[in-house]
Amino acid sequence: MRSKLVAGNWKMHGGIAQNRVLLDLIVTGTTGLRGADCAVCVPYPYLPQVQSLLQPTHIFWGAQNVSQHEKGAYTGEVSAAMLADFACRYVIVGHSERRALYAEDSHTVALKFRATQTAGLTPILCVGETLEQREAAVTEQVIAEQLDAVIELLGVSALAKSVLAYEPVWAIGTGKTATPQQAQDVHAFIRNRIAAHDIKVATELQVLYGGSVKANNAAELFAMPDIDGGLIGGASLVADEFITICRAAQS
Repeated sequence: MRSKLVAGNWKMHGGIAQNRVLLDLIVTGTTGLRGADCAVCVPYPYLPQVQSLLQPTHIFWGAQNVSQHEKGAYTGEVSAAMLADFACRYVIVGHSERRALYAEDSHTVALKFRATQTAGLTPILCVGETLEQREAAVTEQVIAEQLDAVIELLGVSALAKSVLAYEPVWAIGTGKTATPQQAQDVHAFIRNRIAAHDIKVATELQVLYGGSVKANNAAELFAMPDIDGGLIGGASLVADEFITICRAAQS
């Protein structure tokens, strides 16, 4: 049986003092969690602080992005090996904001996925459709293209050492949320598409839901058979909300 994972994506939020308060509350509030892991993916500058605060705890940590390059003249970029120096477990790759705001196409995302795994870290690969794409009934085609870019570059076996996150772009930061059944339908599509290549990989792969998960809807979403937790945005910055979501994922 797959365990669940709840990963907080702080995006461009945080501060030295407020991070300490938030993490202290989360560590205390999620102690004793059963059958579920918790993680926070934080801005690069806070990785040393987060590593120091969380290393003695049960909470994992990671980054929100990574360069596809190992090293070189790429001013402002951060390599996967640098992230490994701070003992990151996870790296978010292909978040919809990176795809939309920074023009990261699926091939670039696949390269970042490869760089993450090469450094021994676990990529959280984000896939999902915009509102226009959903209304045009091309959700499955969009997600298939995003998945296939990784499979074509690395083979389906690479997904066995990753986490997927389905994030309907129309439900991120908008207050809209896919119904549990809508989310389940896409998660099932993702798992079935991977199963066409390798049933074992598909069966064991964690697939998270990442569209405005809140304390009041997490339990219903996580009860769906193909939803293995959540990639949490704004709610991960509110201790009580994030703790409740984490506890909704426990077995």
